[in-house]
Amino acid sequence: MDHLLQSLERWRPFKAMVVGDLMLDELLFGDAERLSADAPVPILHVKRREHRPGGAANVCLDLVALKGEVIAIGVVGDDEPGKHLRTALEKHGVDASCVEVDASRPTTIKQNLIGLAQARHPQKMFRVDFESREELPPEVVQRVLARVREKIASVDVVCIEDYAKGVCTESLCQGVIEIARKAGKDVLVDPAKITSYAKYRGATSITPNRTEAEFATGLRTHGDGSAEHNTLLATRLLESHHLTTVVLTLDRHGALLLEQGKPALAVPTVARKVYDVTGAGDMMLAALAAARANAIDWPDAVRFANAAAGLEVEVFGVEPIPLEAVHRSILEQASKGLGKVRTLQQVVVEVNARRRAGQKIVFTNGCFDVLHAGHVALLDQSADHGDYLIVGLNDDASVKRLKGPLRPVNNQNDRAKVLAALGSVGAVVLFAEDTPIKLVEAVKPDVLVKGGDYTKERVVGADFVEKHGGSIVLIDLVEGKSTTNTIKKMQETR
Repeated sequence: MDHLLQSLERWRPFKAMVVGDLMLDELLFGDAERLSADAPVPILHVKRREHRPGGAANVCLDLVALKGEVIAIGVVGDDEPGKHLRTALEKHGVDASCVEVDASRPTTIKQNLIGLAQARHPQKMFRVDFESREELPPEVVQRVLARVREKIASVDVVCIEDYAKGVCTESLCQGVIEIARKAGKDVLVDPAKITSYAKYRGATSITPNRTEAEFATGLRTHGDGSAEHNTLLATRLLESHHLTTVVLTLDRHGALLLEQGKPALAVPTVARKVYDVTGAGDMMLAALAAARANAIDWPDAVRFANAAAGLEVEVFGVEPIPLEAVHRSILEQASKGLGKVRTLQQVVVEVNARRRAGQKIVFTNGCFDVLHAGHVALLDQSADHGDYLIVGLNDDASVKRLKGPLRPVNNQNDRAKVLAALGSVGAVVLFAEDTPIKLVEAVKPDVLVKGGDYTKERVVGADFVEKHGGSIVLIDLVEGKSTTNTIKKMQETR
């Protein structure tokens, strides 16, 4: 996970192309508190109406949230919903100039009825689709492919989002894949639930869920399926369609990654409270594409995408998940896995990630031998000056040099564990030197804290911190509380 965090520190804006079924989502919000008198169905008293980009258009918005510049390529009808959709895309920063208009078909509209009963969370009650599933005529396909050729050199990655609405025909998909591969661009496909994936042949990657993969291969099972079954599904798709990678999504079980020439890799995800699965597949595709555009390897790309899709299912409806939120989620999980006692390298990686997420880093240091109320007060107040407190802890050898041969009372591992148990402490890192200057220079804290028995001139690293825009804080000590006094009392009571 450290490697992924390091990759996220180097994240750069990228350019993506999204080809597929552009839709307009119409959301009707209202109260659903009674049943109809003439039929056993709820009545929705509509209070608010919203229109949002949907389908492949939602992938575009997801990519924008991940710091992408996006070109949308698809087809809408010569109608008001089509105009509304293109305007909405442009409003969100998506280049919609390559969206073709076909007067022979309507713009796809998904009308969602969303009820709020008894002051509870909104819930989708019903959906009405206005659409044509007829395949695009050849002349329109050629117009779309001309747009792809026109823009392919300007993008880093290509996404195909297929909802089986007639836009992603075999000739269109194969045309996009051929154009992109000749230009050296990855093509990532979120496939439709169809019986054959022949039209995706030669793509870099596909991201079916298990049900879609079973439907396409004819290999069925019951329940969640075994690891062997999942691997067989991915292998069948990879080999029969000349793909580079298959990412088989497995809901709460994460994903299975299969790359050419490598063993299958199970990539777990974090268990989350699922509120609405709408848009999770779109987010998965967008996150994978964004990660690959940033040259992140496939295992870490899947980890990143799992985190993004996991955040998506926690919100109602389709809400693009910002890069910062994904970064923060990955950071939190990495922190849990490591525990609070870290190496300097681990601390630096985390600090950089937290700073990128907008957090303020606080640093203090000491021996913290025989932890007492004064220590706890110092650490609590230190933590109040920022978002994340790092404690530099003298190792046993340096304590002996500073405090004498009878110290420390508690060894470095025990002292570290006690500090790590405090809620105010984010991380503990041991150091062997007489001063923490090496840690201060590596961490570059926003706030450097010491006790009130110091002056700013005596604080090691103060000049360095201030030079880099940080501040020095001196905190009053709790009177009568010290390790020396504690040891003295213990000796007196013997």
